[in-house]
Amino acid sequence: MREPAATALGQGLSSPRNRRLLAGRGRYVADLPFPGSLHAAFLRSPWGHARIVGIDVEAARDMPGVAAVLTGADIARICQGYRGATAAFPGLQAPVQHPLAIDIARWHGEPVVMVLADSRAQAEDACARVVVQWDELPALTDLQAALAAPPMHPDLSSNLVLHLDQQSGEPDAVFAAAAHVVACDFAFNRHTGVPMETRGLVAEFEPGERRLTVHLSHQCPHQMQEEYATLLGLDAHRVRVICPDVGGAFGIKQQLYGDELAVCAAAVLLGCTVRFIADRNESMLSDIQAREHRVAGKLAVDAQGRLLAFQVQDVYAIGPYSQYPRSSLGEPRAILGLCGAPYRFEAFAASADIVFQNKGMAGHYRGVGHPLACAVTEALIDEAARACGIDPIEVRRNNFLQPADFPYVSPTGTRFERLAFTQSLAALEAEVDLPALRATIASARASGRIQGLGIAAFVEQTSRGPWFYGQGEQAVSSRDGCTLRLEPSGHFRCISSVTEQGQGTEMGVRQVVAHGLGVATERVDVLTGDTAVTSHGGGTWGSRGMAIGGQAAFDAAVLLRKEILQLAAILLKTEADMLDLRNDQIVSVNDGAPLLDLRALAEAAHFRPYEFGGIQPQLMASTTYGPLKQPFRCGTGIQLSHVDVDPGTGQIRLLRHIVVHEAGRVVNPVLVNEQVRGGVAQGLGAALMEECAYDARGRSLASSLASYDLPMAVDLPDIELIHAESPAFTDDGLGIVGVGEAGTVGAAAAVMNALNDALAAMGGGRVCTLPLKPEQVLRAMGTL
Repeated sequence: MREPAATALGQGLSSPRNRRLLAGRGRYVADLPFPGSLHAAFLRSPWGHARIVGIDVEAARDMPGVAAVLTGADIARICQGYRGATAAFPGLQAPVQHPLAIDIARWHGEPVVMVLADSRAQAEDACARVVVQWDELPALTDLQAALAAPPMHPDLSSNLVLHLDQQSGEPDAVFAAAAHVVACDFAFNRHTGVPMETRGLVAEFEPGERRLTVHLSHQCPHQMQEEYATLLGLDAHRVRVICPDVGGAFGIKQQLYGDELAVCAAAVLLGCTVRFIADRNESMLSDIQAREHRVAGKLAVDAQGRLLAFQVQDVYAIGPYSQYPRSSLGEPRAILGLCGAPYRFEAFAASADIVFQNKGMAGHYRGVGHPLACAVTEALIDEAARACGIDPIEVRRNNFLQPADFPYVSPTGTRFERLAFTQSLAALEAEVDLPALRATIASARASGRIQGLGIAAFVEQTSRGPWFYGQGEQAVSSRDGCTLRLEPSGHFRCISSVTEQGQGTEMGVRQVVAHGLGVATERVDVLTGDTAVTSHGGGTWGSRGMAIGGQAAFDAAVLLRKEILQLAAILLKTEADMLDLRNDQIVSVNDGAPLLDLRALAEAAHFRPYEFGGIQPQLMASTTYGPLKQPFRCGTGIQLSHVDVDPGTGQIRLLRHIVVHEAGRVVNPVLVNEQVRGGVAQGLGAALMEECAYDARGRSLASSLASYDLPMAVDLPDIELIHAESPAFTDDGLGIVGVGEAGTVGAAAAVMNALNDALAAMGGGRVCTLPLKPEQVLRAMGTL
């Protein structure tokens, strides 16, 4: 295809959606008017682990406005149980889950009883009248203790969900012969996404047609269409899922939740409309959590600092069940697959034990294990540099995979088509005066201040192909589709199966379509988030919106542009290759002279098709796209953090944070920059403050934003961004690599390394537990 004369790619354009949202005209699920709908409220378990001896709902049923009080047994009559299994790992223990607990509640916040009433307040009042007889059971909250304890699920043999083991090369021999072996025990604690809009849905059921329509705050509408149909015994084509404006998601809105499924089941059972909007307390108790791991890591190097072998032993706590439908294996698979990813080394040994415990459900959250693999790798690199007496940047420079190495299969078994670390390091050194920064830190240390510099190289796996979930026989699509129409007005309607949660996907798709057609972005309208309208697709997860959905949209634009030029050639009595489409005009390819208005062509094709000599104008193109030649695409980069530590309180202050990022072709630099900055903010929150803490009885200690710290503007420095340029190798024409999780991946590792650099300079210990709490810092300094 001839490249359009003007392109929308690479322009930092603002989305029209932003103006609507900033004006307060967003339409979130809670804003949708459904007069006469019933409101759902849930009685949730106040215990981490307890047997349900009895439930008395009679007083609740007699409360004003109450339409129904439903228990787990009531919902189970019309809703199947479900298991978070995967055929790719048949040994995974995945017990059956139900929307509401039936006999035993296994986590604090698990829904037990649902009340439906004319208002939310009436439903909550009735919940308070439900009497549950509880028999509290011992709660498994410690990872190692959970492995040894009797199984919490009586039909299972143990609390071990799955054991993973892998090895390549001869790691034992390499470690035995190495000049230096460094080791560190890491502790990563739970946190969650905390989107501005909490979870919520409105479920409408039409009994005569057995048709369910669900308005849902979610990332993956087609996935939920399949799951609701399967679990509720409905025909999938009679289940419609609509995602209106979604106020943030970060991965926690890509799975099935029991309370949401119970709302749909209640709508089917009662033949009515039911709505549920989680309050913040419910969200903190019931939203997917992530990243509770204990990792023992070792690295062997030679005397010159050349990397030889990694060893990783991971223990991962997932809560009482495997998350459905994707399972809870993403994080340990990422740790084992991405350890040492930026570097060349000889041997690898790793294991992971995944264990049940009585805490909230664990699953996928922004980055899905990538930040942990990065933190383990980069902390060990710094330890090795100290052991060898070599500058940590030089150790990285000397061990980075080089452009000539690719394609490259790591000792972890992961194949990389391309990584751009030499380019990223060159970009960092070109833009940042590292010697001057080190001199500033040395001067601060000389005056008694405790400062450190940390660096972390990171890999972001994006836009996964079909193998990851396809081999597990899970109904999670790796493809996306686009239908593009030329309307009689001369404007274009783009209907895409990717979804929008505030990251700007719709604007990116608009720019890609405009580029493929050769028109201005103002001539393209984008519609997403409706399973009755869009092609079946994966939605938005895993940094795939533009790399996959954008490619499908571009392919549709190329096809439609070709037809437009062929139709114009008939009217103009010339050849299609003598014409071009530029904004609202068909022009001469030779001199750009306008020959035919696009609207005039559209009107003729729609209303006077006989003018085209017997050809049936279609004015529409539909395409689907999913990567078939690559299992994923990798974005790469380096993050650098400069910190100051208060010797009296142990508080860490971020002075400077820099991100070098490379992600192939950049469609919209403004959107890319803010995606990276937002990801860094979440990564810094994980590094310094965010934690879903529990007591020994399995009760959440972070059930509100008063007890769960989030980073605010005053906590963060200006995040500096540098874009490294490197040709992208992809199996399509655009060369887009995803970007949505990159900022999160390397942020915590850079801060942890900066802290330990500061502590090492004053002869202190090290801290390898996230978040980096002041008391840990004081202990490492020897003052506590």
